[in-house]
Amino acid sequence: MSHLPSLSILRSFTAAARHQSFTLASEELGLTQGAVSRQVRELEALIGARLFRRVGRAVQLTQAGRTFAAELDGDLHRLRQTVARAVAAGDGAQILSVAVLPTFGSRWLIPRLPEFRAANPGIELSFSSHTEPFDLESERCDLAIHFGHAEWPGARLTPLCPENLLAVAAPAFVTSHDIQSSADIASAPLLHLTSRPTAWTDFMTQIGRDERPGRAGMQFDQFSLMIAACVQGLGAALLPSYLIEEELDSGTLSQIASAPSSQMGSYHIATPLGASRTEARIFIDWLRRQVPRRGV
Repeated sequence: MSHLPSLSILRSFTAAARHQSFTLASEELGLTQGAVSRQVRELEALIGARLFRRVGRAVQLTQAGRTFAAELDGDLHRLRQTVARAVAAGDGAQILSVAVLPTFGSRWLIPRLPEFRAANPGIELSFSSHTEPFDLESERCDLAIHFGHAEWPGARLTPLCPENLLAVAAPAFVTSHDIQSSADIASAPLLHLTSRPTAWTDFMTQIGRDERPGRAGMQFDQFSLMIAACVQGLGAALLPSYLIEEELDSGTLSQIASAPSSQMGSYHIATPLGASRTEARIFIDWLRRQVPRRGV
């Protein structure tokens, strides 16, 4: 192909593909319906294939259109990332793209970043939130924090730290429910993470208790929400120690019991299989130094 379609043509196509409507695409882009239709026809002429077909007064993507839309969406996403990295880099900073688990990032990583930035002023960090493995190469991501077992297709994994679960509660909750040892947890109101329905039972087994706590109690899909509920005295919670360092230090939460490690897995640093960037190695070395020093 001797030339590429303009960005305005590609934007018209992606909007029309997303809405399956030239009218809605024109409203989104601030163009006339005729302008969107004309740009789509120009793209079809350039590609040599029909991308939409008329169905009554509506339009639908053809198979060629669906394939092109899916691939183009990823290409435009990467283009936006490239531009964003260039803007963030400014006059010479090196941009390091980091994917991080949301609660891990906000409660463990971000509070430690001033130290890294002070020591590495030439490295600018770009963060995104991910909870599941993804293609690091196609997303142009330099490294990701991964929790679970050492499994991430297409990536090299470096151990970071175990999870170190603690049973905790607000001091007033401990007093009002007369919790004097780990044996008393089973009869107290408990908070649960929906992705770990057997967490409390597994925990009691790990610490050598025969009591089997019930599964009744408030349910949460994020650690951050469960921490807030625990602080408010709504129940005892099973939480990774790294997420509640501030609450433990201030006495907002009290530790009731601990287990050596989580059966759910550990934390790892995932990097693409190819040669890693110098900036990534610097950040990884710094990350790993935080663990023994901070006692996570």
